[in-house]
Amino acid sequence: MAHYRPPVWPSLFELFLQSAERFAERPCFTAYDDQRRSLSYGQARDQVASIASALLQAGIKPGEKVALTGANSPEWALAYFGILAVGAVVVPLDHQLKLEEALRLAKAGDCVAFFADEAKFEFFREGLKGCRGAWGLDSSQSPSVMSLPPGEALPQPRSSAELAAILFTSGTTGQPKGVMLTHANLTSDCFLAQAYMPLYPTDVFYALLPIHHSYTMLAVFIEAISVGAEIVFARKMAITQVLRELREAKVTMFLAVPLLFNKLLAGIMDGVRKKGPVVFGLIRFLMAVSGAIKKTTGINPGKKLFHSVLDKASLATLRICISGGGPLAPAVFRQYNQLGLDFVQGYGLTETSPILALNPVDHYKETSVGKVIPEVELKILDADETGQGEIAVRGPMVMQGYYKNPEATAEVLDADGWLRTGDVGRVDPENYLAITGRCKSLIVTEGGKNVYPEEIEFAFQLHPEVEQVLVRGFILDAALHSEGIEALIYPSTDYQGKAEAEVHPHFQKIIDQVNTTLLPYQRISRFEVLAEPLEMTTTRKIKRVAGS
Repeated sequence: MAHYRPPVWPSLFELFLQSAERFAERPCFTAYDDQRRSLSYGQARDQVASIASALLQAGIKPGEKVALTGANSPEWALAYFGILAVGAVVVPLDHQLKLEEALRLAKAGDCVAFFADEAKFEFFREGLKGCRGAWGLDSSQSPSVMSLPPGEALPQPRSSAELAAILFTSGTTGQPKGVMLTHANLTSDCFLAQAYMPLYPTDVFYALLPIHHSYTMLAVFIEAISVGAEIVFARKMAITQVLRELREAKVTMFLAVPLLFNKLLAGIMDGVRKKGPVVFGLIRFLMAVSGAIKKTTGINPGKKLFHSVLDKASLATLRICISGGGPLAPAVFRQYNQLGLDFVQGYGLTETSPILALNPVDHYKETSVGKVIPEVELKILDADETGQGEIAVRGPMVMQGYYKNPEATAEVLDADGWLRTGDVGRVDPENYLAITGRCKSLIVTEGGKNVYPEEIEFAFQLHPEVEQVLVRGFILDAALHSEGIEALIYPSTDYQGKAEAEVHPHFQKIIDQVNTTLLPYQRISRFEVLAEPLEMTTTRKIKRVAGS
C-alpha cells in the first residue's frame, strides 16, 4: 500500500486549518455530558482564533511554553490548537497529577501561561511566578476557553521544524523527562502510520485514554484532524459509560489499552457462557472457523455471524480496534478477530511521537505489535541466538531530545539519530516486530536464562479473576546473582476481602495453569495475593518500582 509523503511535512496548525476549510460543516469535537454537545470544524476554527487572540494580547511569543492540563474535552483540544496557532509550544500535563507535581512540571517546562480546569486553576495562578496568562477549560473560571470574545484572523502556519510540544513521560519506571517533539515529528508519524491504517472523514474516533498522553494525542486526536474526522471525548473510563458512548456516538475507531480490551472480552465471553455449555461450545467453534477464514482469505464472516453478540456489547459500529500502550496477549488479539472485528495492535514510545509499528488490518500477526511503518529504520542491538536484542530506531518521528537534560538525551539518542528504546524484541523477514519485554525488567534465572516478565504476564490476561498481575524476580542466590520468579496478584472484585484460606487455593490453580503454558525456566515459583491494588499510570500500566 502506497503511503502519502508530502514534499514537506506540514505543521499541526496547518493540518487543522486544512481540515477546517475542507470540512467546515462536519462535526469536529463532541462530548457527552448531560447531553451531546458538538462543534463543527468551522466553529472550532473560530474558537481557536479567539484563543489565539487572547494569547497574543497576553504577550505570548513564538517558542514560549504554555501548560495545558484538564480532562478530555473539546475545550482541551481548542486550547491545544490555540497555543500552536501563535507559534507557542504546548506542554500537556496529566490532569490526574497531584497539584504540586503538576506545578513542578510546568515550572520545569518554563511555562509562562497556562490553561487548566477548575481543580488546578487557582493553584497554578498562585504558584506559576511571572505567569502572563491564565484561562479556564470550564465555565467556572473567567476568562474561560468558551467565553473568549471573537478573535481576529488566525496567524499563518509556522515552520514544521519548530518545536510543537514538550511531553513529560509518566513512565512505569524512573523520573519524568520532557520529550521535545517538533511539528514534523508528529505530522510525519501521523501520515506514515496511515500507510497501514486508511482513515476517512466519516470516521468517528473515541478519545478514551488521557489525551495528554502521546498515544491518544497522535493516534486519536491528530490522526482524526488530519482527515477531517469527528473526535468524541470520553470523560471517564467506566465500562458502562464507555459502552453507552460507543453506541450513541456510532464510534468507528476505538483505541484503548489491553486492560480495557481484556475486560470487554471477558464480559462478552461470560455472556456467551451463560447460554449454556452447548451454545458456548458452538460459538467457540464458529469463532475458530470465522478466524481461520478471515486469516487465510481476507473475507470477514464474523461481523455478520456475531452481529448480535457485538451489538449487545455496543461494538457493532466499530470499523477498527487498536490496542496500544502496553503488551496484549495474542489469545485476546485472536478472539477479537474471530468475532469479526478488525482488531490490531501497534507499538511506539513518547520519544517517537509515538507510532513505530502497526498491524495492517489485511495482514495482521497476533504475536506481533505490527509492521514497522515506512521511513522508520530499525535495528536490533547485540542480538542473541534467537535474534532478540534491544530495539534501536531512526526516522522523522524521533524526538529532538529531553528538555534541558542533555545527559539523559545522550544516554538514548546518538549523534547519528539512533534512539535506544529500552525494549527487547525481534523482527521477522516481513519486517513485523515482536516485543519480548523491557531491558530494565529482565530476570536472570538460576540456570542463567533470561526471562522477561511481560511474556509471563500475557498468560494471565484471559483469567478474569486477575485484576492486576506483576511478575518480577526475587533473589534465590546472592552469590550466584540468580533469581526466582514470583507473581503479585490483585484479584477481581469477587475475590477481594475473602479469607486467604479460600482465595489462595483458587489462585494456586491459576498459577499452575499458567505454568503449563510456559517453558520450564519461565515458571512461577511463588505468588502473593495483594489486599491493595498496584499503582498504575494514567494509561493503565502498572508502575514497576525499582527491584521489580
